Amino acid sequence: MLGGTKIHRLVTDAVARGAKVLLGGHPLDGPGYFYAPTVLGDVPADALLTGEEIFGPVAPLIRFDDLDNVVAEANRTEYGLVGYIYTADLKRGFHFADRLDAGMIALNRGLVSDPAAPFGGVKQSGLGREGGAHGVREFMEAKYIATSF
Repeated sequence: MLGGTKIHRLVTDAVARGAKVLLGGHPLDGPGYFYAPTVLGDVPADALLTGEEIFGPVAPLIRFDDLDNVVAEANRTEYGLVGYIYTADLKRGFHFADRLDAGMIALNRGLVSDPAAPFGGVKQSGLGREGGAHGVREFMEAKYIATSF
C-alpha cells in the first residue's frame, strides 16, 4: 500500500479497536497520498499501528502506569529505527533510552537526524549506519594482514 492508504488503514484499525481521533484521522483531498496530521487517544496495545513503522503524521497516545511496561511495549515491535522520549527528568530519560531497542533516540527533541551522527535502525529497521564516522566505515573495506617474522 502507498502513502496515505497504508496510514489510513492503520488509523482506521486503531479506531475500530477503541482509539479516539483527537485530531485529523483522514486522507487529505487532492492528488497524491497526503494524510492530515493525526493524534489518536486511548490507543489499545493490539492496534496494528503499535507494531508497524507508520512513516506518517500520526501520534498514537497510550497511557502507562509503569516504566517497565512502557519499555516492554516499545520493544515488542520487530522494528527499531527511532524512539522519541520527552521528560522533565533527564536522568530517567537516559535510563529509558538505554533500555529501548532502537538505532536512534531523540531525547526531548523532535529531530533526531544530524549529518555528523550515525543514522540507522535495529531489528527489521535495518543493519549498518549512514552518516558520521560510523557511516563512512560502511563504505570501507577492512583488510587484515597476519604475519610472522
